[in-house]
Amino acid sequence: MPVGTKSEDGAACAAARCLARLYLPLDDAILTADPSAESRACLGAAYPGRPLRLAAPAEVRAAILERHGEALKQEAVEGLARRLPELSARRVLTRAQGVLLLLLGAGLLAALSLWPRDLLRGLILLLSATFVASGLFRVLLAWLGSGAPAQVPPLSRQGLPRYTILVPMYREAAVLPGLVRALKALDYPAALLDIKLVLEADDAETIAAAQAVAGFEIVLVPGHGPRTKPKAANYALQFARGEYLVIYDAEDRPEPDQLLKAVAAFRAGTRSLACVQARLNFYNADHNWLTRMFALDYALWFDMLLPGLERIGMPMPLGGTSNHFRTPVLRDIGGWDAFNVTEDADIGIRLAQLGYRVSMIDSTTYEEAPVALGAWLRQRSRWLKGYMQTWLVHMRDPLRLARRAGLGGFLAFQLFIGGGIIFALVNPLLWAAFLASLLLGWEAPEAFGQAPGISLLANNLLLTCLAMISPARRGRRDLAPWGLTVIAYWAMVSIAGYRALVQLITKPFFWEKTTHGVTPDPLA
Repeated sequence: MPVGTKSEDGAACAAARCLARLYLPLDDAILTADPSAESRACLGAAYPGRPLRLAAPAEVRAAILERHGEALKQEAVEGLARRLPELSARRVLTRAQGVLLLLLGAGLLAALSLWPRDLLRGLILLLSATFVASGLFRVLLAWLGSGAPAQVPPLSRQGLPRYTILVPMYREAAVLPGLVRALKALDYPAALLDIKLVLEADDAETIAAAQAVAGFEIVLVPGHGPRTKPKAANYALQFARGEYLVIYDAEDRPEPDQLLKAVAAFRAGTRSLACVQARLNFYNADHNWLTRMFALDYALWFDMLLPGLERIGMPMPLGGTSNHFRTPVLRDIGGWDAFNVTEDADIGIRLAQLGYRVSMIDSTTYEEAPVALGAWLRQRSRWLKGYMQTWLVHMRDPLRLARRAGLGGFLAFQLFIGGGIIFALVNPLLWAAFLASLLLGWEAPEAFGQAPGISLLANNLLLTCLAMISPARRGRRDLAPWGLTVIAYWAMVSIAGYRALVQLITKPFFWEKTTHGVTPDPLA
């Protein structure tokens, strides 16, 4: 059974209830924007004797914000840390982790001074073994995930639920017209859509552009706490009125039937199914070499690796967009982590820790891949920093993680999340050691050895093959030859990894913005 959390019956919870049902108790009446019989009955039972006073939705929201604004701001930042402090990235390292790292560093320095050659050879052997294990695990996942997607029963359009769509945006007025077209193209009853454009309160240009769009609610996020996407999403979550909720990015172009497929998946699944993840890929994959490599990366990740994790029931790190949630569960687990800059991966692992499942749906959201090296580097550095945060958070208590996720889930977390971090940081070091042993005669038998060299080459060959195979699932065999250049792409990933490590130490909660709207919009 899912392990839930008890919501505090405080001002933030009261405000969320008021926002969800658009009412506010006053001294002499109940201010409400919902005149339905159901609303009258509920409010009459909760506040007997108080008359209802009808008002426009905007007026009710303004009144709720005036009374509960501070509580809403605090909840967006501190909600998870208050409910589940052990699963929040608000602290980069716990005291125990800091002491352990200091002891490990001291032990390595002592061993290096006493047995430098043996230590070096042992480290290389250990890292090589980690490489091989992580690579073989990805091969296994790709094989398992390459089957046909699971089919869900057809969905009746009778009795469809209200669906909340959150779109956090910052300095993205240029892509707003394309976003509006994409949202209006969704095949879902407009009366049941609760669409919220989530904007920073000081982003005057995007606010002005959004105010010119009819039919979408604007949620202004106050400048409190870290300026991160998860904090903005948490703030808007308190305004959500839907039974289900999805988060999209400003440049996203979801397939029109995605919401229907998500509802069908939820209804076909058990109550432990808390989230379904759509597949992601790019509409500008053919722009240049960098976008082609990004498309190969996403094809492998979303079309093979994540479905493989689902097939074996292992914890699944989510993508940054097109995550569809049961809204009550999302609130119950504390929402997103406002301090984790890869909040999607974290929340997928947290759901597994709390006894919930994540599944994939056979629907794609198309995004815009960064076309410039600088933009790509900033985005990938943020992702890897967030993966480091996620690994540190969920490894604060390894026994708890193993107990909640199972031994298989624990090992999968190490190989998939930890292995990805190790690959980014260690791949260039092993290549340097290997090339030094070949070109400079750097004591190959003692320091590097034949077996680690073979394992390095074999692992890179395996992952190159996966990169070439993955686009076939999307009918993009023309991208396969570009997989031969993936080693150069991994070198860039390593640069991003070291940049992420420095930022984890110097500015762990800094969110590097990715600029969108650089390439032509396919819906324009």
